[in-house]
Formats: sequence, C-alpha cells, structure tokens
Amino acid sequence: MIAVRARGARALAKSPEKQNISLGIIMMLTGFFLFAANDTLGKWLLGTFTVGQIMLARSVVGLAIILPLIVRGGLLPLRTQPKPWLQVLRGVLAMLEASLFFWALTDLPLASVMTYYLAGPIYVTALSPWLLGEHVGWRRWSAVGVGFFGVVLALSPTDASLSFGALCALAGSFSYACFMVATRKLAGTSNAVLMGWQLVAALGFGVTMVAWQGWTPPGPFDATLLVVLGLGSLAGNLCVNLALKLAPASVVVPYQYTLIVWGILFGYLVFGEVSDMKTLAGAAIIVGAGLFIFLREQQLQRQKRAEAAREHC
Repeated sequence: MIAVRARGARALAKSPEKQNISLGIIMMLTGFFLFAANDTLGKWLLGTFTVGQIMLARSVVGLAIILPLIVRGGLLPLRTQPKPWLQVLRGVLAMLEASLFFWALTDLPLASVMTYYLAGPIYVTALSPWLLGEHVGWRRWSAVGVGFFGVVLALSPTDASLSFGALCALAGSFSYACFMVATRKLAGTSNAVLMGWQLVAALGFGVTMVAWQGWTPPGPFDATLLVVLGLGSLAGNLCVNLALKLAPASVVVPYQYTLIVWGILFGYLVFGEVSDMKTLAGAAIIVGAGLFIFLREQQLQRQKRAEAAREHC
C-alpha cells in the first residue's frame, strides 16, 4: 500500500522539456494497478500463510534486489544518513502499516481495507502542524473533518463492525500517516537507504513472527507467488517514481485514487466481495477530501513561488 507524497514528488520532477505527461499518467495508472494486484495476491496467500511468513518473503525478495544497489553505490550514504533514529522509526512504521494491512485483509473485504488506508494523507494534514510545524488553514481543516466523517461512515461503528480487521485497518492507516510524516522529514535521503531500512524492519518482524507461529513450507507454485508478491511492490514503486519524473505531480498524483476502483473490482472477481453502500459512500468522501487537500497544497505552493519570484524582481 502506498500514497504519493507531493513534496517528494516535486523533487523528482524533471524540467519541462524532459517531461512526457501521457507516459507519466500511464506509469502512475500502471503503478497503482500493480499495487492493487499485489494486495489481491497477498489476500489470496493469507489463506495458506501467516502474515509473518508473507512479510518475511517480501522482505527477502526486496533485499535481494536492493542490497546489490546499496553495495554498488558504496557505504557512504549509510554512514552519512541524517537522523539515524528517525530512519529506524520510519522502518518500524513501514513494517507496522504493512503487517496491519495484511491482518486487516484476513477479516475485511479488500476494498474496505484500501478505503481506510486512502485516508492516510488526510491524517498527515491533521498531524502536520504538530509534527512538521506546517500551517494548515481553515479550508484544509474543513477537508480533514469531512475526510474523518468519510472514515466513520465507511466504518459504521457498532459493536459488530468494530472487528479485529477494522481495528487493524484503522491502526494501520494511522501508522501509514506517521510513516509519510517521517518520510517528509527525511527528504533528500537516498532512496536505497530508505528502502533498505524498511526491508530490514520487515525482515526482523517476519523472522520473529515465523519463530513464534511456525513455518508453512510452500510448494513450487506458492513459492513463485511469494516471489511475485515481493517483486510486485517494487515494480509498483518503480512505476510511480518514473511517473513523477515524467510528469508534474499535480497531473499524476490524483490517479492514485484509482486504487479503490481496482480494489472493488478485484475483490468482487477474485473473492466475490460486494462493498456495501456505506463503504462506497465513505470511500467517495475520503477520495474527495484527499483530492481537495492535495490541490489546495499545490495552489499554496504556486502562490509561494510567485511571491518569491516577485521578491527577487
């Protein structure tokens, strides 16, 4: 599960002459299709394997790809990384949000879990005045309130609906928001270093859980699916990063919300899940609030750049 961070996205954008907006949109759509397909595969594998074993398999596959890149780039980025304690905390938060996502999938429909996680950027806005020192105006606070209403509507809190899966999804989406805040504070850190810490935390969690819950030996087909699960997440991230290099964030970032469409479709086709109207309405409200916050942040950034340009004139 992923959400694009606009501030990091702007740093990835190329100069206008290097941009290809159509290809950027295609890459963003492909990336979130891969994320949705990967989440669907994860839910399928949860019928056979524990969350710990899935996390272990994903981290081993990821590290097998990332470690050679780190070695090739030298150890200097590791020795000079800023705020090591925050790097570790970010890795732990990434492990928490991923494991809680899979635990939620054991109890909830795919689209419902995705709905809760799409609220992550809304939580980031709510946390940013205290954790990032950013000013949030009344428009975005209003959107945060609307977004929280969407979460409550999708959850429909009753004694029956506050299940293990719902609590995992809520805790996981909050962990995801804290993970995004930590990522903002580490802007400029090598992607290999950031990804390496995430995978190391997931590896430690997976080893611990497997030691506690035991290991289910996978057959050749399931072993292949576990490898595909690890590769799918990396491939999705690659597509998103490429999209942000090819086109402006303001153009491609809103396409992340196609994730919920794929979640509804895959949930129905693969698992026979049908989302109820409250979940769909809550998802629509969350998406609308998230888009408003993103577009408002883009507008404020344009105003700041215009003011800075006038000051230099």
